[in-house]
Amino acid sequence: MISPNFSPELAEALPGPEWLVSRRVAAAEQAAVGALPTPKEEVWRYTPISKLDLARYQLSTEPGGVSPVPVPQMPMAKANPETVQDDLADDLVDGSDLAESILVDTSNGRLCAVNGDDRAGGAVNGLGSKGLQVRTLNADDAELAASVDVDLFALMNTAFSVEPVLVKVPAGVDVPATIVVRHWFDVDGAAVFPRLIIDAGPDSSVRVLELYGSSDIAAFVSPVVEIRAAAAARVGYLAVQDLGPKVWHIGSQVCHIASQAHLRASTAALGGEYARMRLDTHLLGRGATGDLISLYYGDGEQTLDFRTFQDHVAPDTSSSLLFKGAVDDSSRSVYTGMIRVRPDARGTNAYQTNRNIKLSETAWAESVPNLEIENNEVRCSHASAVGPIDHDQLFYLESRGVPTETAEQLIVRGFFDEVLEQFSVPEAVPAVRERLQAKIAGLSAGLISAGLSSGYE
Repeated sequence: MISPNFSPELAEALPGPEWLVSRRVAAAEQAAVGALPTPKEEVWRYTPISKLDLARYQLSTEPGGVSPVPVPQMPMAKANPETVQDDLADDLVDGSDLAESILVDTSNGRLCAVNGDDRAGGAVNGLGSKGLQVRTLNADDAELAASVDVDLFALMNTAFSVEPVLVKVPAGVDVPATIVVRHWFDVDGAAVFPRLIIDAGPDSSVRVLELYGSSDIAAFVSPVVEIRAAAAARVGYLAVQDLGPKVWHIGSQVCHIASQAHLRASTAALGGEYARMRLDTHLLGRGATGDLISLYYGDGEQTLDFRTFQDHVAPDTSSSLLFKGAVDDSSRSVYTGMIRVRPDARGTNAYQTNRNIKLSETAWAESVPNLEIENNEVRCSHASAVGPIDHDQLFYLESRGVPTETAEQLIVRGFFDEVLEQFSVPEAVPAVRERLQAKIAGLSAGLISAGLSSGYE
């Protein structure tokens, strides 16, 4: 049993339509007889999962838990304005490029407001977004009950997500404004299971920016993101994870891409003690395209973990993956990826690239790309690399009078620019770059003391 703190009775008591309650109970019963994964399982290799004790956490909706922030605008980025995490969310949402965004605020897993309207839901008017809905699930959403329970934690999310948020875009609707979903967590010892469903109808277009931030708490956050792109839909998605250093984050992103639809899904992983995302991308219709772009930067004792699956089911589908990371101090990163080409997926084009910079002798990065191909008429490739800063680049800059410390920072910043330039919400890039540069600024002492600098004096 995973923990008595997460029982079917607790799942049954959560609010929602009848179909959702039934789904929760079934998932909770299945999870209750399950066991936590171990590093012996391939998909959990290289992880500290054996350190997770779910008995330390309580679902935040139990009696005595904290209610949603009772104000129209959730104080994301304002609970502690002196922290860099808060500044990041402030910059992302208050910047002029996102001033006309549709803001969706959640607190500890509960919907607080949509566009400043406390507990608002249903249609979002204005901004040319006719028929757009941003709300919690209701009795008419039973078709969304298809399982995306890729592991135990996704199953727990199905059971204990208090208020899943739905972004529903009707067929033919182009949403010009970016939808910004801000998740804030501030309950110490809480277990929170956010769920976001993006349902883009045929020939629609939408961009979603999802932010994860917290106060200085110890918590367990396990989100699930479902993205459904119907025929010829265009979806851009960016997640910025900047949780506090005592938060465990284990999440899943499951994407279903139909014929001629295009998804660009991006991630910036900067926070958390152990932060993991599993990304399953299913290309289900002819001509479907999926682009996956991520950056991550670990320092201190962080572990950042990515598991990706590019699943080509239909013919003439394309996917490309570019993940870049850096690890400093005693941090760790893990990347394992699988390109799977099914027997009927002739004409597939699939690419997978993971590159990592190791910034100290005590940092560690693992990179394991894989291919599983069941059709000969395809083009697939993968590449991975783990290494220190390029000494030739460092020497080139130093020989032209650039101080070593500045040269190292320039190289690392340039390393990430290729990813930032491909983010699906360009308006967010300046704030993400600023946060990233704040982490990079602390790298040089570690590099020099570790002997990873070129030594060309």
